[in-house]
Amino acid sequence: MHRRILRLVIGVAAVAAMSQAAIPAYAATPYYLFEAAQAASLLTPDAPPPGANDWSCHPSAGHPRPVVLIHGTFANALSSWGRISAELKNNGYCVFALDYGGAAGNPVKATAHIPDSAAELASYVDSVLTATGAAKVDLVGYSQGGGVMPRWYLAFDGGAAKVGRLVGISPSNHGTTLDGLGLLANALGLDVSLLAGPAAQDQLVGSEVNQTLDAQGDTRPGVAYTTIVSRLDEVVTPYQNQYLTAGPGATVTNYTLQNFCPLDLSDHLHTPYDPAAVALTLNALDPAHPRTVSCL
Repeated sequence: MHRRILRLVIGVAAVAAMSQAAIPAYAATPYYLFEAAQAASLLTPDAPPPGANDWSCHPSAGHPRPVVLIHGTFANALSSWGRISAELKNNGYCVFALDYGGAAGNPVKATAHIPDSAAELASYVDSVLTATGAAKVDLVGYSQGGGVMPRWYLAFDGGAAKVGRLVGISPSNHGTTLDGLGLLANALGLDVSLLAGPAAQDQLVGSEVNQTLDAQGDTRPGVAYTTIVSRLDEVVTPYQNQYLTAGPGATVTNYTLQNFCPLDLSDHLHTPYDPAAVALTLNALDPAHPRTVSCL
């Protein structure tokens, strides 16, 4: 309980600081942002992460595709993207972050049936394309939002024609164990029996959703895929279930954080805030201008 109180205290300060002017300092600070973002998302569960959802943003020639951020199960946009959203904005991207699979005002989202959430993503991407005038978007997702849900959108909702890249951080690509989802709920202080929702069942190894999706192959032609995986992931288990295999007309790059930073201790919850994961995400979106992958 004392950890959740601490999160709320830190979060109050974080919410007060979340303005466009505060983005550089906020983005530059490492792991405490995880605690701050969790707390802020309890106080303002429908607020966008810093730097996101400027619907007047027009993509630059250097970054012609807007980036759509897709949060994870039992989470929301603010809790998942308290760091990467600002990093992307500061690097010249138009950034958008949807909340999906849950009711407005509820900080626990992404619990709906995955095909239903994929339909929400499809509608959101269309809105982003209309607002920005871009031909395609890039998707950056975490957990469910980097794995099975956007892959369903690409396979069954016309997304492959509208997406250039899919970057999955700790993605639930090929299912996980029930224990893994239970650990995630416990870490967030949730009662999995009350709050799991259809998405938990959909992400189990061998679920109908997984079988239907995997029968289509891992990838869709014309899309570049990147996975960013920690060997210490205790939620998507075994961690190798996160990797993808390239099919015809697609490219896949599978990264393991410990191959870059052998002492990296990031687990499932912390990967979106991991410095190496942030750098690998930026490199995946802009491979022509790679940056050094920092372990600090």
